[in-house]
This record gives sequence, C-alpha cells and structure tokens, in this order.
Amino acid sequence: MSQRPAPYQFLYFAAAFGAGGLLSLMVLFNGTLAAYGSLLFSSWVPHLTGSIAAIILLVVLRPKRAQTLRPPLWVYLGGISGAVTVMLTSATMNTALALSGTIALGLAGQMVFSLFADIRGLFGLPQRMPTARDYAALTLIIAGSLILIFFGGSA
Repeated sequence: MSQRPAPYQFLYFAAAFGAGGLLSLMVLFNGTLAAYGSLLFSSWVPHLTGSIAAIILLVVLRPKRAQTLRPPLWVYLGGISGAVTVMLTSATMNTALALSGTIALGLAGQMVFSLFADIRGLFGLPQRMPTARDYAALTLIIAGSLILIFFGGSA
C-alpha cells in the first residue's frame, strides 16, 4: 500500500523550485547591473530596493515589537555578507563561469558549510560526524563544479 503525499508537501516542493528560479533570476539581473555599472552598484540596487520595500511593509502593517531591547550590533553583519555575496556573483556572472558555474559553486559552498555545522552542532542541531556517503556526495559536487567551470565553455 503506497502512501499519498500530504497536500502541503507539494507546496514545499513548489516553494523550493520557485526560490531556486528566483535566485537564478536575481543572479542574472545583478550580473546585468554589474555589466552596465559596477559591482558596488549591482549590490546597492537590490539591497536598497529591498530596504525600501521592507520600510513600506513595516509602515503599512505596523507590527508590534516582540521585544523592546535593541539587538546587538553584530546581527547587522549578515547584511555585509549578503552584499559581498551579490558582488561576487555579479562578478562571476560576467565571465565564462556564468550562471551555472556560480550556482554550482554556491551549492558546493553550502554543502561544505553544512558539514561544518553538523560537526560543530551549530544552530542548536545535534552534533554528528559526517559519513563516508556525505564526503562522497561533496566530492561529486565539487568535481562536477570543477568540470563545469574548466570544461563547460569549451563545447
């Protein structure tokens, strides 16, 4: 007897595919902005647009604050890493590496960080040592990324 997937499971898959598609479009748009402007310009435009949209939503919705305490200053460092990420993806978008190599390297970086997070038990997750299967998957992803980067444009 086969189990039918819950209706909300389709929503999760659709959201994941939608987010991946939007990420590809974002990299394309930012790379185009960098080609016609600069890397700094390609990072400022989406961050400024997002900030303006967030301010408008905050003014319209007027959510109540959960805490009256101010967050520590280090929490704002995420914005800096986001800006640097946009600048780096914009730079690679305008090379032979292009979109597919950029996404492949992003996937490899996420996998390396997730293995590090597993080993250290970051984000409140239980500590666990990666298995040989985890390392084999990482090796295949990195090998595929390198093939894409070094041999992908020579067709």
